[in-house]
Amino acid sequence: MGLILENFKMALSSIKANKMRAFLTMLGIIIGISSVITITSVGSSVQSSMNGFLSSFGKNRLFVYVNFDENETYDESKYFTLDDIDYLKEKIGNTIEYIGYSNYYAREVSEGRKKAKIQVKGIDYNYIKNLTANKITYGRDFEKNDIEKRKNFILVNEEFAKKLYNNVNAVGKQIQVEIDNSNKTFTIIGVYKKEKTIFDKLQSGDATEAYIPYTLVTSEQVAMDIKINTELDLKSETKKFKNFLVKYKRAKESDYAIESLEEQAMQINQMTSMLSMGLGAIAAISLVVGGIGIMNIMLVSVTERTKEIGIRKSLGARKKDILTQFMVESMILSVVGGIIGTILGLLLSYVASESMKMPLKIEPQSILTAVLFSLAVGIFFGLYPANKAAKLDPIDALRYE
Repeated sequence: MGLILENFKMALSSIKANKMRAFLTMLGIIIGISSVITITSVGSSVQSSMNGFLSSFGKNRLFVYVNFDENETYDESKYFTLDDIDYLKEKIGNTIEYIGYSNYYAREVSEGRKKAKIQVKGIDYNYIKNLTANKITYGRDFEKNDIEKRKNFILVNEEFAKKLYNNVNAVGKQIQVEIDNSNKTFTIIGVYKKEKTIFDKLQSGDATEAYIPYTLVTSEQVAMDIKINTELDLKSETKKFKNFLVKYKRAKESDYAIESLEEQAMQINQMTSMLSMGLGAIAAISLVVGGIGIMNIMLVSVTERTKEIGIRKSLGARKKDILTQFMVESMILSVVGGIIGTILGLLLSYVASESMKMPLKIEPQSILTAVLFSLAVGIFFGLYPANKAAKLDPIDALRYE
């Protein structure tokens, strides 16, 4: 134990004597460890955010749309109408929690000289409550009567209200929006706060969402947004729904396509995992480069301290004592570099999660693996220089200039 402690002190003394060289030697390890931890943490955070969103609002959620074929002209009977939605509600309402249009209308509205872009979507009264994380902050949400009576009401978010009226509380204001080729005057009955998520980054443009009763959209639509009862099996219910829809619309099965949000999320998760693994493997290369740097510096150190090695051997130091001395020094360089890289990786992960508006998820096993790998790098790449030092002939070492 005393010998190991003595070797540890000697290694620290050697490192302190060449601080800049030691730091540059550790740099490859630091970059590699921090990169691996950051990449794995960001990938885990993205998947965690996706899974959290699905568990709350995306479970058993389907998007049904007309499957257009470039070589075929579709007649309007394949599109979805208000009558279709009402019929589906009546016939299979016990198996669905929500059904409505999925289409958005991109519009620009103005108030005096101020203009703002919105994407208007027709929804049912339970859309915001059951399918989003949004919260009504001023006014109220839609009620069932608003939908059935086809009232010209609209819900906007705080961002839109502040941009157009310089006040987030825009309840009672009226705006004109073009729906179905006709300008209609809508009264703002509610303002909601949109919860920021990583998925907002996937949306293009600067338009914000606004909602109107879906019963006001009288034109045929090409897509529907549906949520199957979460207690039912998605796969079997999706098949049943498609068969029912095809029979009702007197269409071919190929006329419609159905995608679940869970399938889309799974594809994104798979892509994220593959990307994280690929980037992690590339980042791990810097660990190998860092290990080569450690080997190079340790070989230089052996050359510089050849006479010291000869003196120690002439005083009775054994081969394993010299081997241990240089192995400890190599391991200190790699472990210290691993610790610094871990701290830097955690800081970068935090910054990335904050900038992407998602909860930080750290994988403890990735940190443990990174640190152990850095230790292994120190042992592997320090073994050759240490062995070379241990094999030096004491007489030749003392004669070395």
